[in-house]
Amino acid sequence: MGCLLLLFAIISPRLAIIATWLFTDVLGRAFDGWIVPVLGFVLLPWTMLAYAWMYDSGRAVSGFEWVLVGFAFLIDVGVVGGGARRR
Repeated sequence: MGCLLLLFAIISPRLAIIATWLFTDVLGRAFDGWIVPVLGFVLLPWTMLAYAWMYDSGRAVSGFEWVLVGFAFLIDVGVVGGGARRR
């Protein structure tokens, strides 16, 4: 299942979030409530996906996992910044 979700993430992080939500309980374990996942889906999809999977790996995000979440954040900011520069 993880490889399939990785392929979805390469195509579109939002597609991977939808697949993760439908087929696993990772998002339910990583986030309390619904507001943060909705905001993550709209604003920072790579960061949300990275945080959810890193949280699920050990029930807490710590150490090198924060580096991966930070890298996902940089990807999100780069996508937004690249779109603004093209306009």
